Amino acid sequence: MKRRLTFRQRKIVAGYLFSLPFLLGFTLFFFYPFIQAFIFSFNELVITREGFVLNFNGLGNYDYLLNVHPDFLRVFVETILKMITNVPLILAFSFLAALVLNQKFKGRFLARTIFFLPVIMSAGIIIQMDIDDMVTQLLHGARNAELIFTGIGLRNLLMNTQLPEGFIEFILGAVDRIPEIIRASGIQILIFLAGLQSIPPSIYEAADVEGATGWESFWLITLPIMSPIILTNAVYTIIDSFLTTSNELVMLVKDEAIMGAGYGVSMAMAVTYFLMIIIVLAITIKVASKWVFYQE
Repeated sequence: MKRRLTFRQRKIVAGYLFSLPFLLGFTLFFFYPFIQAFIFSFNELVITREGFVLNFNGLGNYDYLLNVHPDFLRVFVETILKMITNVPLILAFSFLAALVLNQKFKGRFLARTIFFLPVIMSAGIIIQMDIDDMVTQLLHGARNAELIFTGIGLRNLLMNTQLPEGFIEFILGAVDRIPEIIRASGIQILIFLAGLQSIPPSIYEAADVEGATGWESFWLITLPIMSPIILTNAVYTIIDSFLTTSNELVMLVKDEAIMGAGYGVSMAMAVTYFLMIIIVLAITIKVASKWVFYQE
């Protein structure tokens, strides 16, 4: 008798098959450069006519980053703080936008297309076309006009509410970063929208029969069922914020290899940055998993 797989075992096999393309691609194209980066971070790389020579210097590159380099620690901390600030804002905006786009209204297809435009506009070729473009300069002018709104008037309005100073600064910073948040929310909106459309309507119908309000349905049905999607989007947003080409630390790693202390120091920066990303993701998944609800 052939042994049949249980439902749980079939789900596990499906998960491995779904991850197989990434595992093969990583093994074939990224694993060797990944290991090589670690090796370079412990050496001084000298370019020769035949290629390059590695001179082992132990933790010298890491010591240079922490104790000598004038900008690394500052940029490193600023990158983490920016991620901590931006990720909740991006998740909140994209979730709210997905909730709105999931409703039935005239022009819904057009609205979804508009919200997907940030994904197209964030493509590398589009960003390159925007450099020194007149429209880009006009957008910068609009941003300067936006700063007027986030200036003294808005600050005084919030101060009158007697909110904590730190919370007021957070709101002002969030308003100042509205274009950046919208630009980074396209993929998250699509993921949230797919998750919302996968919720069976019968659950809401049963809740409606039991007399649940829309607010209660959101907190007791929508949010718990969407919690795995929220965690997935949180992980995606963290990685995206850390690896975007506009990230100052990513640019510093690149510039250090070409015009700075050399390739070894640059790889030490990259390895340190990678370890920091792993730690942040591990903490996020560990903490958020306590509130994730997996529907059987």
